[in-house]
Amino acid sequence: MQVASLNKLAWQKLKQNNLAFFALFFITLSVFLALFAVVISPDKTPKANEMHIELATLKPLTKVTFFESPKEQVVEVSYLEAMIFGRPSKTNKIPISSYEEVEKGVFYLPYQSAMPKTYYGEFEINEQTFWFGTDKYGRDLLSRILLGTRVSLAVGFIAVLISLLIGISLGAVAGYFRGKVDDVIMWLINVVWSIPTLLMVIAISLALGKGFWQVFVAVGLTMWVEVARVVRGQVLFIRELEYVEAGKALAYQSSRIIFKHILPNVIGPVIVISAANFAAAILIEAGLSFLGIGAQPPMPSWGGMIKDHYAYIIMDKAYLAIIPGLAIMSLVLAFMLLGNGLRDAFDVKN
Repeated sequence: MQVASLNKLAWQKLKQNNLAFFALFFITLSVFLALFAVVISPDKTPKANEMHIELATLKPLTKVTFFESPKEQVVEVSYLEAMIFGRPSKTNKIPISSYEEVEKGVFYLPYQSAMPKTYYGEFEINEQTFWFGTDKYGRDLLSRILLGTRVSLAVGFIAVLISLLIGISLGAVAGYFRGKVDDVIMWLINVVWSIPTLLMVIAISLALGKGFWQVFVAVGLTMWVEVARVVRGQVLFIRELEYVEAGKALAYQSSRIIFKHILPNVIGPVIVISAANFAAAILIEAGLSFLGIGAQPPMPSWGGMIKDHYAYIIMDKAYLAIIPGLAIMSLVLAFMLLGNGLRDAFDVKN
């Protein structure tokens, strides 16, 4: 009952912190957008990879008319797969400058072309607004930003989960048993701590190979140290309290004392450091993608988008790099603000 009341008190404190609560709302919105990215995106093809080279680097809010004719062969996918991963387009989409319907067909002028064409058969004329413009390959930037949210949040979640599994286990064992066990674990922690994080991530990524899943493991294996140090410090203090001594006197197993009596009281600091690690994981993933060893094309990644378009910053198309940069900044700032709010909420001195 006491744990529940403390958690309720922390929640009330968090709601009173306007910045932290807004950050929580923003993160929740980002998670919603990530889950339903394909449904919301204008480009519903897998990885939002529908290219129209003639539409490269269009400015935001540009409207383009498309001529669409049915494909001869269509790849069928299930509804669930289409909602999560997207589905191949069922039509051939051609951007056009103008068109005129004729008997049983259409006479159209392709975008930025002087050679008109005539098509006979079933067709559709649709107009699409590129809200964020298009990238240098003519892909819808808004769709790729939305799918990039999924990549960043997934890397952050899995990396933090890996770091918690390793960090909590080693920190709790070191703090509870102390002695030689603590010395060995602290030696390992200090060794890993002394290695620059980004260099270690790059080394692990190169060892495991380039790819999406490799980033999860690489980032997670470098973030457990902070968790282990915090958990160890908390356990060293809690193990001296009366209720832990009572558990030992009643001959409870060490595993029961650690997992049922000690770790529930370490949740507050762990949640705070997890929020900070989540932000760090997003930054590291973006950095790896920018260096070309993170998520590989055509998978949309915010860091990869900046890499593809950083040269446009000195031109009138700086938004191609600024938009994904703002996305990274906003999500990282939200997690940092939430972490600060959680720290204040779980602080019993306030």
